Amino acid sequence: MLNYILRRLLMIIPVLIGVSILAFLLIHLIPGNPAVAMLGERATPEQIARLEEELGLNDPLYVQYGRFMARVLQGDFGRSIHTHSPVLWEMSMRFPATIELTVAAMIIAVVIGMGAGIISAVKPYSIFDYSFMGSALIGVSMPIFWLGLMLIYLFGVKLGWLPPSGRLSIGVELETVTNIYVLDAIITGNWVALKDALRHLFMPALALGTIPMAMIARMTRSSMLEVMRQDFVRTARAKGLPEKIVIFKHALQNAFLPVLTVIGLQFGYLLGGAVMTEWIFAWPGIGRWMFLAISSRDFPIVQGGILLIAMVFVFVNLLVDVLYSYVDPRIRYD
Repeated sequence: MLNYILRRLLMIIPVLIGVSILAFLLIHLIPGNPAVAMLGERATPEQIARLEEELGLNDPLYVQYGRFMARVLQGDFGRSIHTHSPVLWEMSMRFPATIELTVAAMIIAVVIGMGAGIISAVKPYSIFDYSFMGSALIGVSMPIFWLGLMLIYLFGVKLGWLPPSGRLSIGVELETVTNIYVLDAIITGNWVALKDALRHLFMPALALGTIPMAMIARMTRSSMLEVMRQDFVRTARAKGLPEKIVIFKHALQNAFLPVLTVIGLQFGYLLGGAVMTEWIFAWPGIGRWMFLAISSRDFPIVQGGILLIAMVFVFVNLLVDVLYSYVDPRIRYD
């Protein structure tokens, strides 16, 4: 196992190099000039040329890329063109918010999705099956921006049960330790802030978790139905084992590998930055941060953000592969 993990970690290096090259080239294909975006449309050509020289935008692309990678290897992702703050610092302030939102969304997706999938597989072609799978189809097809706006309108505006945006209400104080507000509230014992943070978290997490929830439900049902037809399940029932043990110990355990794959992939996608959800709910995470950076031609932020997303996705996939051997002892990597 250790040799496999080391080999996979070494494979990350060419992947990140390829991602960095593509990101660097694609960013420079975006229309617009960062110098003009910073100075404004009324800036003179002399001012624009002077700022381009200061930022190194006049150098050939391979020189700019080499300068960028040299900084990255030293742990320096550069400075934002607009705020002049270190990109790594801004990233560390926003990434915990994305982690909090993604974990909450995946908890909702896994609990509801797997529950619906198991019930649908145990009672196939029943009213429960048709209802859950129909809801899953709607969930996959539903645009996140529409669902987010409807949740805000219903629970935030009409009913007034939940706050429509942000992470904490004005006037609620919280001592930050990890910048993950729910965790910080638990660590510091601030139950008022915990309740407020959960109220702010529920709607964006539900909107973000809808598509993964539907995919997990459909995959769980499909995988469970296939396993339920196997001989070992019939044998377990013939031995007189309780139905709960047959379903959860024998069937679900053997059907979990495809579901785990979907969970890992969806978690990697969401953790990479849920742009639409963060934008609608004014959630200060990586997705919203990168969207604003692209709009303002802030190259260092976009490059650093894309590298972060690539690293997160690769490491999540590595973690899923390692978990395979624990879920199914027959899998060996050595």
